[in-house]
Amino acid sequence: MAEGLRERKKRETRQRIADIAMGLFMARGFDDVTVADVARAADVSVNTVFNYFGTKEDLFADRQDVAVDLPAQAVRGRRPGESVVRAFRRDFLDALDTRDWRYGFNEGNDVFARMVDASQALTARMRELHDRRELELARALADEFDASPDDLTPHVVAAVILDTTRVVSERAVRRRLAGESWDDIAPDVRAAAERAFDLLESGLAGYGTRPAQALAGGAGEERGDEDEHHEHERED
Repeated sequence: MAEGLRERKKRETRQRIADIAMGLFMARGFDDVTVADVARAADVSVNTVFNYFGTKEDLFADRQDVAVDLPAQAVRGRRPGESVVRAFRRDFLDALDTRDWRYGFNEGNDVFARMVDASQALTARMRELHDRRELELARALADEFDASPDDLTPHVVAAVILDTTRVVSERAVRRRLAGESWDDIAPDVRAAAERAFDLLESGLAGYGTRPAQALAGGAGEERGDEDEHHEHERED
């Protein structure tokens, strides 16, 4: 169904308010901007702002509903014969190559990250957003594979996949904050992502296993120490 004139105007007004708010947040910092400041700059009433955004944090995270749904879309949009992990690998690397915002690879995300770091309210909101994404992904996985309500598998898979993408993305953003360019960072991020997804695909069963030779050597050393102790006892 085509978007009506009323819906289009509402969408445009919402976007204009969000854009003006972000400009103020970038210039002055999130905590130093009030909703009244945003309303004045947008030439609307405070009530109008709250008609579109429930809280000041919603002005900052104006695409949060889209962000929450994106992981579930990756699951539903996987190709024939493609596993969930493979679908996320493809989606993640595509976002890296195209500098897309869905994993934080867009230009200017370092500014976004700096504002979040400077505000406890935004840090809490981003943590809440991550939790919502994880829950929605778990629900999508449960629906997709008809899991029972007490099956923890969808929740474990959702947590592991999203934490993997978050860790790799945050490492890239920290390097941007340190002044490195995306061109310098991208090859390392791709390599790290490939290793991380390889680990997810192969499983963690062998991760951190101590080599058998080291175990045997350690046991021998312990036995040697024990024999030497008994030898001293006999001499006494």
